[in-house]
Amino acid sequence: MQSSALIFTVPLERIQTQQIMSCWHQSGCPPAMATISMGTQGQTQTEIFSTLGFKEFINASTKYDKTTIHSVFRKLTHRLFRRDFGYTLRSVNDIYIRKDFPISKDFQDNLKNFYYAEAQVGDFEEKAFLHKVNQRIQKLTKGLIKEALANLNPNILMLLINCIYFKGTWENKFPLQQTYSANFRVSDKEVVKVPMMKLKGSFLVALDSELDCDVLQLPYVGNISMLIVVPHKLSGMKLLEKQLSPHLIERWQKSMNNRTREVHLPRFKLEKNYNLRDALSNMGVKDLFTSRADFSGITDEDINIGLFQQQGSITVNEEGTQAGMVTVVGFTPLSIQTRFIADRPFLFLIYEHRTDCLIFFGKVANPTKS
Repeated sequence: MQSSALIFTVPLERIQTQQIMSCWHQSGCPPAMATISMGTQGQTQTEIFSTLGFKEFINASTKYDKTTIHSVFRKLTHRLFRRDFGYTLRSVNDIYIRKDFPISKDFQDNLKNFYYAEAQVGDFEEKAFLHKVNQRIQKLTKGLIKEALANLNPNILMLLINCIYFKGTWENKFPLQQTYSANFRVSDKEVVKVPMMKLKGSFLVALDSELDCDVLQLPYVGNISMLIVVPHKLSGMKLLEKQLSPHLIERWQKSMNNRTREVHLPRFKLEKNYNLRDALSNMGVKDLFTSRADFSGITDEDINIGLFQQQGSITVNEEGTQAGMVTVVGFTPLSIQTRFIADRPFLFLIYEHRTDCLIFFGKVANPTKS
């Protein structure tokens, strides 16, 4: 389960009565930014498109334009969330606006058309409304996200909510009786005891000799799987994180061979909040968080984003998981290794194969801490 929050504020030098618009988007950064980009213009939109790769996508064909981006997300919603493939993956959008907020009709129509979200009037001054929103989020995420909104500024103009929930069952479950206590090396100076799950079977695996790491694919029921990426050295995690990209994931998958392995994976649960404002600014999305932000496609009001926060929760155990074109170079199958052991910090990626879509991604640094 993932969540993001965007808070839109009036530039301080122009405030007479504080006005705030917030967006709570729970399917991750790209969909949230795609939604917001529909209401941006000029340099603000250019920065979003360039940073998130939308511009490169549009330039790939003369048949593509800005609307194509949102059409892709609409098709992705149909393919990912509206069919039963043996796992549970759901996404729901809600929009609440203050009664007197002058939101663009085109923006409302586009949200409904591409993201299946329809505006409802919300009383942001009432605690009952905050309780209603939190209860709905908790229900949609099957209890994984509780008290998502600690408080709401009474001057909020609009609240966008998108919840995504995933629950998958391992194709081959880890036998509970084989789980044992094992050492996990958090760092060169710290070792902790963790419940280590164990499973024998035939899995897709690969060795990335350039990044010095092992890659294992654990399938869920349905055409979806988790990739586990374990660097050979503790110091290798920084390089691995820096090099991670869709192209690299594709190379890993193309290089994998099916081998019989004994897999050792710690049971873990992660819950984390992130402020993505600085990260997005460093990536090139700068105007979005300043008084230069152009949201004229949403409203005539002078607003900008004051906060972009992401929240995530995922549980991995013996049963499964609950949440919500490059040439192969330097890769060889793990033909010698007989065991795959995640006993040091590792990356995990939940990947849907029909759409080549990365749904969840994270790092386990210490399984004993959530």
